[in-house]
Amino acid sequence: MSDCIIAQSGNSRENNPAIEEKRFDAEEAVTRLHEAKNRITTELNRVIIGQPQVIYQILVAMFARGHCLLLGVPGLAKTLMARALAGSLDLECRRIQFTPDLMPADITGTHILEEDPGGKSRQFCFKRGPIFTNLLLADEINRTPPKTQAALLEAMQEHRVTASGVSFDLPQPFFVIATQNPIEQEGTYPLPEAQLDRFMFCVKVGYPSVEDERKIIMETTRNTLPDVERVLDGETILRFQHLVRQMPVSEHVGLYATNLIRAARPDHPGAPEFISRWVRWGAGTRAGQYLLLAAKTHAILQGRMNVACTDVREFALPVLRHRLVCNYTAASEGVSADDIVQKLLEAVAEPSY
Repeated sequence: MSDCIIAQSGNSRENNPAIEEKRFDAEEAVTRLHEAKNRITTELNRVIIGQPQVIYQILVAMFARGHCLLLGVPGLAKTLMARALAGSLDLECRRIQFTPDLMPADITGTHILEEDPGGKSRQFCFKRGPIFTNLLLADEINRTPPKTQAALLEAMQEHRVTASGVSFDLPQPFFVIATQNPIEQEGTYPLPEAQLDRFMFCVKVGYPSVEDERKIIMETTRNTLPDVERVLDGETILRFQHLVRQMPVSEHVGLYATNLIRAARPDHPGAPEFISRWVRWGAGTRAGQYLLLAAKTHAILQGRMNVACTDVREFALPVLRHRLVCNYTAASEGVSADDIVQKLLEAVAEPSY
């Protein structure tokens, strides 16, 4: 796709039909993804009322080949949102209810001893766990011990599972939506920073407006609920994910994303004063990678073939809020990670051309 967009010198583009054909194909693919986004959003809005921003951020993470952590109090349709998304896609979806007694093998699978039909021999066979799916809903992920939470690490990063020294590839595409209830502290295990860093977005699901809540109450207490029509299949999603990776980004936008994450580190010489005052640990390089991927996906979903600094700022909150570790000073002054990210966006200017 880079050949489709990078300007050619002289009149080479006019004299090269292959370049024109590639450019047309790229523009057509961007248009198709933009239309697919609109159709998926329409289908999800029939079931999920009053959460358009949350739905859009989930779609951005999926097409960017990332994972989402939904943070919100019970009863805000976090689980329904994941199920509705699976309904709009021709993908296999499985749900794991995380509990204190859940073991890693309950997620990844285990080897069992099987006997052949003739009864003459026995051998160990790997029985795959529920993680072998396209869309995994990890419900209440903070209610299971760290050992079980860590079973997702390799799968989320490498898209594979290792059992007894043997690696098994996961189906593609593979996308994890995890839910977490922040008000349940008793009997919960906060996710370690390494696990949080595997999630591209931390999406806060807030309360709906008065009108949306009234509509939710009226619609969900009737006898029937609307069905979600399938819009995309797995092969098409993989092609769209590849399209996002192929989208070129200017050095100007890349430098802006780099400056943002470096300014969020308290030990960085150029960090603002409030970062050193409130932040104990800043964002790593993966945050910059996800910022650019989110910006590229956002541009394509909007039907554009160019990425701007405004696209990076659009997703600074969901990318950085779970990667900034606030210190005791911030807690005593009532400053949250969201407040710090907002001030960071005001403090870090776009680099000059």
